[in-house]
Amino acid sequence: MFNTDIGIDLGTASVLVYIKGKGVVLKEPSVVAVDRDTEKIKAVGEEARLMIGRTPGNILAVRPMKQGVISNYSITEQMIRYFIQKSIGKRSYKKPRICICIPSEATEVEKKAVEDACYQAGARQVYTVEEPLAAAIGSGIEVKKPCGNMIVDIGGGTTDIAVISLGGTVVSTSVKIAGDDFDEAIIRHMRKKHNLLIGERTAEEIKIGIGTCYQKAETETMEVRGRNLVTGLPKTVEVTSDETEEALRDATGSIVESIHRVLEQTPPELAADIAVRGIVLTGGGCLLRGLDELIESKTGINTMTAEDPMTAVAIGTGQYIDMIDEQNREKN
Repeated sequence: MFNTDIGIDLGTASVLVYIKGKGVVLKEPSVVAVDRDTEKIKAVGEEARLMIGRTPGNILAVRPMKQGVISNYSITEQMIRYFIQKSIGKRSYKKPRICICIPSEATEVEKKAVEDACYQAGARQVYTVEEPLAAAIGSGIEVKKPCGNMIVDIGGGTTDIAVISLGGTVVSTSVKIAGDDFDEAIIRHMRKKHNLLIGERTAEEIKIGIGTCYQKAETETMEVRGRNLVTGLPKTVEVTSDETEEALRDATGSIVESIHRVLEQTPPELAADIAVRGIVLTGGGCLLRGLDELIESKTGINTMTAEDPMTAVAIGTGQYIDMIDEQNREKN
């Protein structure tokens, strides 16, 4: 029998599992395909994501996490169990210790729902860590030192912004605007400007392909297929990167505004540290082109993206268990 420590980044868009000594072993979309008639789960993860918008009436592809919190408890629990088993196999093991991240402004009820889901999925012990703190640890920032670090974690459902010092959060906020809202903004823009109806997956492809939130010297274009809202027939239009900048302006503007608010509430000593050290971006949403330049131009503070922004939270969540062990040793 052996112990397993697992860190889980339970995100709105994807779930990442980190195992101590092995690194990130699993990254799958947080999507579950359920049969409406029997309530049975048909597929989980990538397999289920491919079914979004393409399922017959009785099969429903659902995302059990909405804006960083559990919206469907029983499906989330089954999803967590599936991912744990997939990561560590069904070998004889002692029940794992699980550390899981939660948005910085999650309520006690939301926190307990996440903990209970992990216990139900077979955890021996469950720890929760706030997402920005996990992101900072995973980015390699020395969080225990008495100096201010600002982290902006842009996920699928929420953007968590925090100032961290001495291993804790000093000021933080969580805004329900993130990667999914970027997709929504693109869908709305296509409907309004081109009379074209596109799905979530196509919107995501546009965002990844040519999406930008900062005016670039050269314009990129992409062919987009969807349904013409006037004729009801399939149609192809050409979209430019400048259009995506226009479509995403409101969403990215709200994130910049929230960063501004957190900076306003930051104690002056820590604000001085941030001016020197800069702002670190993590999470899949921060991969949107030009986001670092936009934040830098609006705040005047050097802004950089973490080395591997997608896995920073999962790695930090796993390493947080070591931090707790260390603190317990120091107490004893």
